[in-house]
Amino acid sequence: MRLRQFFGLTIVAAMTTTAYPGMAQAPPDPNAASNPYRVDEGWAKLAQGRTWGAAVGVDIDRDGKSVWVFDRCATADDCSASTLAPIQKFDPSGRLVTSFGAGMFNYPHGLFVDAAGNVWVSDGRAKNGKGHTVLKFSQDGKLLMTLGKPGVAGDGPDTFNGPSDILVAPNGTIFVADGHGGDTNARIVKLSKDGTFIKAWGRKGTGPGEFDSPHGLAMDSRGRLFVADRTNSRIQIFDQDGRFLTEWKQFGRPSGIFIRNNILYVADSQSDEKINAGFKQGIRIGSANDGIVTAFIPWTETNTLEGVAADVDGNVYGGFTNTLNFRRFVTAPAGECC
Repeated sequence: MRLRQFFGLTIVAAMTTTAYPGMAQAPPDPNAASNPYRVDEGWAKLAQGRTWGAAVGVDIDRDGKSVWVFDRCATADDCSASTLAPIQKFDPSGRLVTSFGAGMFNYPHGLFVDAAGNVWVSDGRAKNGKGHTVLKFSQDGKLLMTLGKPGVAGDGPDTFNGPSDILVAPNGTIFVADGHGGDTNARIVKLSKDGTFIKAWGRKGTGPGEFDSPHGLAMDSRGRLFVADRTNSRIQIFDQDGRFLTEWKQFGRPSGIFIRNNILYVADSQSDEKINAGFKQGIRIGSANDGIVTAFIPWTETNTLEGVAADVDGNVYGGFTNTLNFRRFVTAPAGECC
């Protein structure tokens, strides 16, 4: 779990009643929370000649300030024929520190950095004997573990079909959000720290414990597992044995999800008046304890903002897919337009 500092966010509407369990009144306008951030455009300095692909996976290094990004090799959705390294690390100044993984992926998706600094990533499509896998790397790019059968889709204890994200709990237990809509899976897979299958839960559907594109994972200080159940426009919360606890819809249609010091960050890349009416796209920020939304970073480019993370200084990072970009958001000085 990530017990880290957070600065620059003023908690608003703390006493507002919302549509969370046990509260009676309707939720406030989900787009009305203040935006205390401005864009720090061009913060990450790519290697000369390199451009962004769909920057779908974002996480913070164990130092709390360096940033890892997993992109699709200067393309929107395919790394299979690229010689570019899709896993990149940037130091707190935005300088590129390292990159690796060239030629190893088809469809980069989730990225997670565990407490020991290992980098976990998922490949969500099969091609050329690769894909439908979760890979664990050392910080210098050495492949340490492969979960799933490369190039093989399945729903068994040793196969995945469209794995979207990974999370490693403090005790080393591995959780995989296995499924990306369509004919892929719709489940959460739990494995031991050595990759041994423990259990799986979920199926495609709309009920409690069912999923339609379980797109992202996060864990709070209580050890609760948050699942971005994207196509169902909700976050589902479970204990680590898969017992359903509650669902939240006030954070929009979640693509990316991140928790630091029990502050919840959710990237919404799909909401509009036809899909999840009443919600605008952007990053909603709030409490992982009570679900109250306290800030909103709106974004007008549609179907794009999927990856999200925040460092110990409160800077927020967004990975953009269809528009092929990566941005940092910093706290704006008082009176500055955001």
